[in-house]
Amino acid sequence: MPLSPAARADLLLLLVTLIAAAGWIFSKQALQEFPPLLFIGIRFLFAGLLLMLPAYKDLRPLLQQHTLVPVMRLGLLMTCALLCWIMGLQHGSHLGEGAFITSLGVVLVPLMAWLVYRERAPLSTWLSLPVAIFGLMLLSLEGGISLAAGQLWFLFAALLFSVHFVLVSRMALAVPALILTAVQLLIVGIGGIVVSACFEVWPDSVSDAALGWLFASAFIATSLRFALQTYAQSLAPASHVALIMTLEPVWAALLAAIIYAEEMSALQLGGCSLIFMAMLVSRWRWLKPLLRTFRVEAK
Repeated sequence: MPLSPAARADLLLLLVTLIAAAGWIFSKQALQEFPPLLFIGIRFLFAGLLLMLPAYKDLRPLLQQHTLVPVMRLGLLMTCALLCWIMGLQHGSHLGEGAFITSLGVVLVPLMAWLVYRERAPLSTWLSLPVAIFGLMLLSLEGGISLAAGQLWFLFAALLFSVHFVLVSRMALAVPALILTAVQLLIVGIGGIVVSACFEVWPDSVSDAALGWLFASAFIATSLRFALQTYAQSLAPASHVALIMTLEPVWAALLAAIIYAEEMSALQLGGCSLIFMAMLVSRWRWLKPLLRTFRVEAK
């Protein structure tokens, strides 16, 4: 019996969250030999070039509609967000904790939409923010009432990712998703390499293993992940997407515990749990009709 579009979307989105979580591991391994900014630059340049192959046909309309420059500006914003993220990964001591801090961007999206476009933020946003802030406070207590360098970088990344998400959502109404993604990834790649050339010392050589982690990051955790996510989102209602995508930091924390034997203290577990709860609360407007559907089907 063939799967329905909704079921296919759910399975694909579940796979996307697993790939995204694996991307944290790929990146962490690659950073053992690559400078962080150079790694981001090469990773996203390769991924952007790969996505540009099927998206190239949409480049001319982008030029004709004079939307290429605004898309490139979004790419610069994405560059800043990803450079903050990779610096957090470089300096952070707990990968799982970093995944939950970065996921705060989900909670901040409605707030940023209100700040940028004056879109009315739902009640769930105002309810989730104190929960998220309290969760972040618990994480900060672990280092003596202060955020460590890695935690601060992840927090900056979350703020920038939330602004980027809001702006991209508007741009996606006028620009096809594939070319929109490809151009941004190329800008990130070029920007990362340029910044790296200015501030980092490049290694004379890297091992085959490091190159393998780099290619896995570029082609699996970036190109394949975005392609699958874009396709799955075309098959599923927003409620399904919202619910399943919250699993990424959970998978990342589990993988970090398995591969790196990371252990979290009670404060860290409490902080991550509250951030995850805030993510669910912030998406309540999508989850409520979904839960109502489940109750009807159960009857």
